[in-house]
Amino acid sequence: MMKVFPLCLLVSITLTVVTANLEGDVLYSLKRTLSDPNNMLQTWDPTLVSPCTWFHVTCNSDNRVTRLDLGNSNLSGQLVPELGKLEHLQYLELYENNIEGVIPPELGNLTNLVSLGLYNNNISGTIPPSLGNLKSLVFLRLNNNRLTGPIPKELVNLRNLKVLDISNNNLCGTIPTSGPFEHIPLNNFENNPRLEGPELLGLVPYDTNCS
Repeated sequence: MMKVFPLCLLVSITLTVVTANLEGDVLYSLKRTLSDPNNMLQTWDPTLVSPCTWFHVTCNSDNRVTRLDLGNSNLSGQLVPELGKLEHLQYLELYENNIEGVIPPELGNLTNLVSLGLYNNNISGTIPPSLGNLKSLVFLRLNNNRLTGPIPKELVNLRNLKVLDISNNNLCGTIPTSGPFEHIPLNNFENNPRLEGPELLGLVPYDTNCS
């Protein structure tokens, strides 16, 4: 006798599978852009229903991706805008690799993100103002890259931010003094030749014209 499942259960199962496939597609698009000489992404098989069995990927009880841990993995290549679709992601850790290109503005869609670790790479371009949308962010580490431009004033709205390190880049302008910047040590801004500390300038208007 054929079993009959409630419609609501079938819909729930279908949505879970579709969502898992979407997140798997996002991660596989990242894999395709990266060079992976140590085969850290070998288990990232796009034919599987869910990426939750892939190494370096963590999911919650609803099979939604919450962590991506690929620090110190000898990866090179670029980040992809599709990462902004991982709406439940809390930890994006890609530090100590050889990643180039820019920080996709789409990362500003990751409103559940707690930690963004991109330090010790070769990332260039500017810090996207959209990162100011990450209201849950506690850790932002972008140090030791090749970032240029000013510190986006939108970052002063990150009230939960406790750790910020953007040292050893080529940022310019002045350091904000409000919001979380009141408590960030000045050495977390050092070795940016054109970035000027507020203790040297007094009440200087925020410089958005540096390049």
